[in-house]
Amino acid sequence: MTAIYDDALRPFGIVAPQFSLLVLIAEWAPISRSELGRRSRHDRSTLTRNLRPLIVQGWVAEGTPAGDGRSRPLSLTVEGDALLRRAASAWSSAQSHATHALGNESVDDLMNIARELALRAA
Repeated sequence: MTAIYDDALRPFGIVAPQFSLLVLIAEWAPISRSELGRRSRHDRSTLTRNLRPLIVQGWVAEGTPAGDGRSRPLSLTVEGDALLRRAASAWSSAQSHATHALGNESVDDLMNIARELALRAA
């Protein structure tokens, strides 16, 4: 299923996990890497691998270190916000494609499983 989303997002230079990070950063910014990892349930290496290209491309900015000298809050740049807005229609199209491929009942089942896993992890 991830391939459906990755294919839709390819013209924007991102993959599904990166799009998800852009959405989360937009929602929670400014947010530290560790907090983003906790909220997205990514381990440190996965988060770094998916976040690095977003920073290199100038879509996500790391702020100056906080009072502890370590935490560098993340936020979207103007370019990152524009990318997120442009890619949103591709994401919606991919969701429609995935729903059509799986069927509404299967999508509902998957969403229920995801909610249950999130509750267990909390």
